[in-house]
Amino acid sequence: MLLTAFLVAAGIGLAPQAPATRPAARGAPSQPPAAVQQVPSEAKKPPTPPHTGIRALFRNLGGDFTHLAAPDNAYVALVGGGMAASLHPLDSAFNAHLRSHDALVNDLYRPAHVLGDTPEQVALSLGTYAYGRIFDEPKVSHLGMDLLRAQIISEAMVEPLKFATHRERPDLSNHQSFPSGHAAITFAVATVIERHLGWKRSVLGYAIASYVASSRLHDNRHYLSDVVFGAAVGTIAGRTVTQHGRDAWTIGPMSVPGGVAIIVARTR
Repeated sequence: MLLTAFLVAAGIGLAPQAPATRPAARGAPSQPPAAVQQVPSEAKKPPTPPHTGIRALFRNLGGDFTHLAAPDNAYVALVGGGMAASLHPLDSAFNAHLRSHDALVNDLYRPAHVLGDTPEQVALSLGTYAYGRIFDEPKVSHLGMDLLRAQIISEAMVEPLKFATHRERPDLSNHQSFPSGHAAITFAVATVIERHLGWKRSVLGYAIASYVASSRLHDNRHYLSDVVFGAAVGTIAGRTVTQHGRDAWTIGPMSVPGGVAIIVARTR
């Protein structure tokens, strides 16, 4: 299992102050100050865009590519790249440890071959998008649109990296090992779900993404560093297309006694 440790700092907003009250007139009954009205968290969510059609999907893609250079994405890339570099010496040994000839283990990982493939992921996203459009569910079509955009952005980053690095796969089948496309696309989907529906409802998505990523090691199709950086690429893609997401998150380094910590803070 791949474990990534992040120091999470939740952003805390200041409650709005009650307006100053005038002193009561002499003889008039005193009244308690008006209670501060709490704004429901639902009201703080960005509204669903007015258009989720095909034109809006491709029009927004242009903005997605320009947002790839955002500082938050650079931090994710640095963390993912640093982890991949540090784990690189363990690549061969880790794959040898995960490979198994046990029929039960092989059967356990068999569904991952389908779950992590691009055609199946795109089909599920298209189904979500089509359902929202057909049944006039803007939030559903919005989710489907962002899933499709995240997958397009993910593939647009993964494929050039594969040809640029030209790393041979551990099974020697070709030279397209780094980064893992399966890890990238599944983590992109999980990130979009988290941004739309929140952490609690995204646990299953991240569990499936981790399951698919580990299957690539079991199948000897990728190294550990391949799937770690692939997960970072997918996270970047999912964050890029959901700048409007359920909550806004910011990532950055902070000096702490004895070193540097990566802070993930939620802002509203």
